[in-house]
Amino acid sequence: MNPVLLILAAGVGSRYGGLKQLDRIGPNGETLLDYSIYDAVQSGFSKVVFVIKESLEAGFKEMFINRLSDHIEVDYVFQEIWMVPEGILLPDERQKPWGTGHAVLMAADRIDRPFAVINADDFYGRKAYQALADYYKNWTPERENDYCMVGYRVDKTLSEFGSVSRGICQINTERELVDVVERTSIKKTSEGIIYKEGNNPSVIISPDSVVSMNCWGFTPSFFTYLQTGFEAFIRNNYENPKAEFYIPSMVNTLITSGQAGVKVLSCDEQWFGMTYQEDRVLVMDSIRALIHNGVYPQKLWG
Repeated sequence: MNPVLLILAAGVGSRYGGLKQLDRIGPNGETLLDYSIYDAVQSGFSKVVFVIKESLEAGFKEMFINRLSDHIEVDYVFQEIWMVPEGILLPDERQKPWGTGHAVLMAADRIDRPFAVINADDFYGRKAYQALADYYKNWTPERENDYCMVGYRVDKTLSEFGSVSRGICQINTERELVDVVERTSIKKTSEGIIYKEGNNPSVIISPDSVVSMNCWGFTPSFFTYLQTGFEAFIRNNYENPKAEFYIPSMVNTLITSGQAGVKVLSCDEQWFGMTYQEDRVLVMDSIRALIHNGVYPQKLWG
């Protein structure tokens, strides 16, 4: 069964200083997303769904919707702050998005088979998409609670220009995910790789620690869990204007309750992404190197 690629692209890029989803970094005006979609197509994905803000619709149609239709089925949905369960009034103080879990939930009526979730501003490498496609190749409904995640070494996922958010994973001997905790301030220092939360002391992380880069594999059952989880989240955090409903939080709940399992797929790819404006040159250089080495054609969608 050919999976669907769900791309979370509703972010406004506050640290980057612009709409990185639409930033042209390839030799013929390709975006980083183009390379992700190209890798997915090469790996057997048959449909892509974008989660975007309504204000980005025109730009996305121009950049992706029209020119990709010859290569893969394309669809999109909106994520907006006001999209909350019926009967819940939007808090006046709320200005932040509701998070990645809410973003995935927006696509519930557009996906009817196994799907992968990625961030719009991350480069995962073709092996990641191939691993996800292979995992669900012989999927049957009996595996409705059988999820997966592509895991990366933390030292292959850092930015040279500031801290990043990563989900630090605990994995058992069967390579099943036991726990994933979102750390919002991870960076490389002279002491090593550290993370720091609030006023707590810095914690050193081993370079080979496995982290989640928001590269997940789910089945449609995940939407049902997200709906229930988001309704509980929004009621419990109604007066917290900065609280966000993250995918790892929902995953942890399902693992702890025994409702679902998550297999961690190995990936030795070098991640790169556009967290900061300074990352742009490194991303462009990395893409040029991959083209030079024959991974991508000079003109991606020729």
